[in-house]
Amino acid sequence: MHFDLSEDHRLLQESVRAFARAKILPHAASFDREGHFPRALLGELAQMGLMGVYVPEDYGGAGLDVLAYIVAMEELSAACASVGVTVSVQNSLTIDPIQTFGTEPQKRRFLVPLAQGKAIGCFALSEPGTGSDAANQQTVCVPDGDGWILNGTKNFITNAPIADTIVVFAMSDKSLGNRGICAFVLDMRTPGVSCAPKEHKLGIRASPCSSVIFEDVRVGPDAMLGRVGEGFKVAMKTLDGGRIGIAAQALGIARQAYEEALQYAQDRQAFGAPISALQAIQHKLADMAMELDAARLLIHRAAWLKDQGQPFSKEAAMAKLYASEMATRVTHQALQVHGGYGYLEDFQAARHSRDARITEIYEGTSEIQRLVVAAATLKELGG
Repeated sequence: MHFDLSEDHRLLQESVRAFARAKILPHAASFDREGHFPRALLGELAQMGLMGVYVPEDYGGAGLDVLAYIVAMEELSAACASVGVTVSVQNSLTIDPIQTFGTEPQKRRFLVPLAQGKAIGCFALSEPGTGSDAANQQTVCVPDGDGWILNGTKNFITNAPIADTIVVFAMSDKSLGNRGICAFVLDMRTPGVSCAPKEHKLGIRASPCSSVIFEDVRVGPDAMLGRVGEGFKVAMKTLDGGRIGIAAQALGIARQAYEEALQYAQDRQAFGAPISALQAIQHKLADMAMELDAARLLIHRAAWLKDQGQPFSKEAAMAKLYASEMATRVTHQALQVHGGYGYLEDFQAARHSRDARITEIYEGTSEIQRLVVAAATLKELGG
């Protein structure tokens, strides 16, 4: 077994790390403080191929693999979790379903500008009363001639206030349960589509998020992703891949918190020596380093399986579950290493702790990940 990155992946890692540390990290605190998303950065990210990492070059992407995307996500998220999640939603949640289920005309209309970074995407599944119970869609789609009329409200939609393209799910027939759900891709400027005011959040404050309202939105038959009733399948397959991206985001946040804590422990003097000489601090640093490596191995395994075209749902859930809870633990201990200074916004420990918390919630809560892992394990055992 080989655990080292290939030369190509290593070069990508180095280039994204250099860019993130030079262009993003110095401004991350102000992005967070002001709640301002640096849209101008997206053009530079697109030039690096990061807005469509594993999209074939024929469709405007970089033509790389999922592991390359994960490597890039860790580096971007270490610099700024808000930038990281914007890129994650673009690649995992918007591009992936269009690339997997879209028709050729849909790919030319939507996938190409998304992969080139000329358009921003969002994914609309969650609703005000429907979070983890994704099959209980209240947004409806009613046949209208050869097209559909959409009505409903989607909640907590990352990128929505800045998005050009939206992948949205709606119920066509409640009596069919999840087999009555349909998926659509459409322009955010379609009449009847609107965004509520931006949400004010605990963390990832620079990541724009809002509800999206659909009021008698008429779409043609060419807006449907997949076939009638395949929407739940589209959503679940998309979320499997998205969980790998969020796991990488959690890893990046935690790694940056650890590196800053490590540096602080070597600089901070107490009892006549750096606090890194104290066994209590050494134990914290050791646990943090161990958990980071464990999370990375789980994430890279899930990405590798997806690249091989093998089933990866359980492994993605494991990676997301462990990495997100690891990020909460590591950022907590990193703040503790900083002591009272960690509680001040002058240092970044508080921001990392706030940013990490969401990774246990979006794209499937920790509770849902445990259900996925348990169901897959029982199935393997014939239970």
